[in-house]
Amino acid sequence: MPSVAMDDLTAALSSSFAVSKEPNSTAAPHPRLAQYKSKYSVLEQSERRRRFLDLQKTKRLNYVNHARRLADGDWTGPDSDGEDGMEKQEDGEREQEGSTEEEGMEIERRKLPKHYANQLMLSEWLVDVPPDLDTDWLMVVCPVGKRSLIVASKGSTAAYTKSGYCVSRFPSLLPGGNRHNSAMGKDYTILDCIYSEVDRTYYILDVMCWRGHPVYDCPTEFRFYWLQSKVQETEGLSEIAKRNPFRFVSLQSTDCTAESIQKALAAEYSFSVDGLLFYHRQTHYTPGSTPLVGWLRPYMVTDILGMEVPVGPLTAKPEYASQQLQQILEHKQASSEVRPANRSGGYELEYLSTPGQHSKDTLDVLNHKPIKETNMEM
Repeated sequence: MPSVAMDDLTAALSSSFAVSKEPNSTAAPHPRLAQYKSKYSVLEQSERRRRFLDLQKTKRLNYVNHARRLADGDWTGPDSDGEDGMEKQEDGEREQEGSTEEEGMEIERRKLPKHYANQLMLSEWLVDVPPDLDTDWLMVVCPVGKRSLIVASKGSTAAYTKSGYCVSRFPSLLPGGNRHNSAMGKDYTILDCIYSEVDRTYYILDVMCWRGHPVYDCPTEFRFYWLQSKVQETEGLSEIAKRNPFRFVSLQSTDCTAESIQKALAAEYSFSVDGLLFYHRQTHYTPGSTPLVGWLRPYMVTDILGMEVPVGPLTAKPEYASQQLQQILEHKQASSEVRPANRSGGYELEYLSTPGQHSKDTLDVLNHKPIKETNMEM
């Protein structure tokens, strides 16, 4: 696609998305950031990371009830176990502490979202490189695709976009995902995936619940380990069959030492690589944007992380690299900007990170085209 046409498309996209106050949002096309202003000053990414980690130590949310509601699709009635009461108490405590410490940020006064929208944990651009990157972070190489919330329950498996739109319903071999393994509705599984239509595969990024056991409030390191072990125990998940019309393949994580990152960038993959996600080992699975998950394109590793990378397809800089990298580096400056949020079902950087390859997908995002539905087994 010619650069002029891509600029026009980017402008159209940015004007069509709703405004979000989430700092360093990867959902926003950067050229129009300066047009938006906010009441809130944006704290440094490193400081917000510290506050997010502190907050999750005291935040008390009912993830058991939340997972059950996602599985059952039932959002009626009051929350159990006093969840609302606890949140009101926490809000009161914050007001007593005063607003000085909270000035400049909107850290997690959120309740757990209801229904299927905004259920996924989303990344920010990795702007401020954490000093403990090599010891306290994990990296996942991500394929090109559409971010999907997968809910397997009551004998069926449903795929939802980030905005909560159900784009497909089909059987699967996930616990609770087909009528032969649903265990009378007691087994249900909730996953964070990237869907590749080309590979007919759901690549599993993270797990929120497996066979009725929620792990939202478990550290990333444990969730990744548990996910790998459970997927290995479930035969046939990675194969297409009558009861499993889409593959489910768990993505691998690696530590973030220079050697490990260089090895990952030199490796060959069975999928088209879109980018790299960096997870803090201790972060819980928190719906919404978080500075504890960072995102980079592979070619940015040298400029952002300051390390040498092997020469190869992943590290080759595209034509738009200089402009895109400059837009990201500008986030290092003090800012009070508001980012327009992508409300589609697309992967965070689908239209920005690979414009030359996915211009058609970009238009599909605007048209909100669903994945073709697969008939339930008879």
